[in-house]
Amino acid sequence: MEQKPSRDNAPGVGAYAALHADATALLAGWTPTGAAAGRARDRTLDLLTGGPAALSREHRAGHVTASALVLDATGERILLCLHGKFHRWVQLGGHCEPGDRTLAGAALREAGEESGIAGLVVDPVPIDVDIHPVACQGGSLHHDVRFAVFAPADATERVSDESEALGWFPPDRLPEPLAGGTAQLVAPALAALRRRAG
Repeated sequence: MEQKPSRDNAPGVGAYAALHADATALLAGWTPTGAAAGRARDRTLDLLTGGPAALSREHRAGHVTASALVLDATGERILLCLHGKFHRWVQLGGHCEPGDRTLAGAALREAGEESGIAGLVVDPVPIDVDIHPVACQGGSLHHDVRFAVFAPADATERVSDESEALGWFPPDRLPEPLAGGTAQLVAPALAALRRRAG
């Protein structure tokens, strides 16, 4: 008979060991894209000193998540989803899973699952870190590490169970209502695209 995991001692946390090592090294070596991102990075590194449990959604004090701002091949369009729970347009992303080995890989997995697009490519350097309250575990914090992800020229999106709609938008004309923190991802994501092209 399968035993249900206890939320108190978070069994299976060892499955996040590699991801914890990656997240700690990545954020410790990252140059923040702004003052708020720097403060959020420092708070997230403090959270990570508690060990791999900080990557699990069971960690009520807060947990690290990964998200992706998806750009088309030209940088002229950004893919956002209308989130099914809070009914705002937002970048793709979500909780880390035990099989994730890197935060960039977690962001790429989430982007693929939520967009249905094959052939996405992630820039491994974060474009932002943001901390915001969520309803997980009756109230928690997401320490969201955000990445730029690039879609192939022939990308065709498919709505997932987690969103009401997907849409491509010009970077200077994002839709409303827009989730807080999404607009600030545009400039660093476009910079990442230029670095990739250069």
